[in-house]
Amino acid sequence: MHTWAVICEIHVNNDCMVPFNAIEAELKEVSARVSGKFLNEVPPFDRINPTLENLTTYFFEVISNILRKSNAVLTRLEIGESPTRFYCMTLDQWSGQ
Repeated sequence: MHTWAVICEIHVNNDCMVPFNAIEAELKEVSARVSGKFLNEVPPFDRINPTLENLTTYFFEVISNILRKSNAVLTRLEIGESPTRFYCMTLDQWSGQ
């Protein structure tokens, strides 16, 4: 089992107020998909290698889709498995894929 750290940078469109607790609840649902499970048994990681890079790419897409409903944009996502091992993806990098 791993313990992961996840850092999201979010931009809210049109200066709208978005209750952070609503976004946080959605993010907890996302983390529940993999929490306490063997990643190799959880889609899509049952087909692709659950590397830090692949996890970050997958979660960037999932979180972006969730935030879109709240009129917000994920601009940066960092996922780490140790204090010295983090992978960061920005909106520009994700959009270019």
